[in-house]
Amino acid sequence: MAVLRITANIAHPDPAQVADFYRQVLGLQVAMDMGWIVTLAGEGPGPIQLSTMSEGGSGTPVPPLSVEVDDLDGVLDRARSLGHAPEYGPVDEPWGVRRAVLRDPAGTLVNVLVHLPGPEARRHRRYRP
Repeated sequence: MAVLRITANIAHPDPAQVADFYRQVLGLQVAMDMGWIVTLAGEGPGPIQLSTMSEGGSGTPVPPLSVEVDDLDGVLDRARSLGHAPEYGPVDEPWGVRRAVLRDPAGTLVNVLVHLPGPEARRHRRYRP
């Protein structure tokens, strides 16, 4: 199992307003905008992403972290074996990801996901580190 990307998520009722701040102040570019979530990406040498969202998708709370992995089932098997059952999922979402939400020992919600193959995932995911 490999971690492909970790994205910080900022909760706010107007994601576009917060995205504009990071776009204008730090020069980040919009990589995805679905209304309830705006993901920004940098153009530097490393994978740089930041999302601002009004909800976590499908009515879930905003998780402070999203972690893209290459094997969601493997992550969930390890989490369950350590006593950490998902609080949401796993589920295939309409925007092209399969995900589950875990809670770490500090109480932080962590959105763990894999991108699904297909046109929906390709349409919404323009940036990939």
